[in-house]
Amino acid sequence: MYGLWKPRVLGAWKVPATGPVIFAVNHSHNIDGPMVMGVAPRPTHFLIKKEAFTGPLGSFLTGIGQLKVDRAAADRTAISQALGVLEAGGVLGIFPEGTRGEGDFASLRAGLAYFAVRSGAPIVPIAVLGSAERPGRLIKALPPLRSRVDVVFGDPFYAGDGSGRRTRRALDEATERIQKQLTSHLENARRLTGR
Repeated sequence: MYGLWKPRVLGAWKVPATGPVIFAVNHSHNIDGPMVMGVAPRPTHFLIKKEAFTGPLGSFLTGIGQLKVDRAAADRTAISQALGVLEAGGVLGIFPEGTRGEGDFASLRAGLAYFAVRSGAPIVPIAVLGSAERPGRLIKALPPLRSRVDVVFGDPFYAGDGSGRRTRRALDEATERIQKQLTSHLENARRLTGR
């Protein structure tokens, strides 16, 4: 990452040094996941769509501990692998919007709330800014080489209400709490970076 772009990493010290953690990352471009993996203070296991696991890239992703997920159905294998990462005290990376979009956390899926409530792991919000589409780049799928990409880590927080409930209502409430925290972090990150 540092060879191709100019990452500016802010707040990485906020990531708990040990124990299970969930990274909730906004997703506006292909580079967001690799950028976080490259600059995070701890190894990260992202849930990545199964379509990315083809050819040599698939072997590479598996080799570095990334998790294949079928987004078309409830993928029990991916769910158990993700929970296994957290049970082992690792870092699970999730794009809570489920796919690339505006990267503004406007429409969250329930997966993040499920993993957070089920595992009890804190969520660290991460805003990747500067990776979105801009005119004038040589390769549309990537930010211009040597351009600055800001990665802003936020304060850890817990999604659950402390009751340990895992009902549909508890997950809906957790999703609302998560959305407020992520939106607030993104606004703060934009103010901080001027983006």
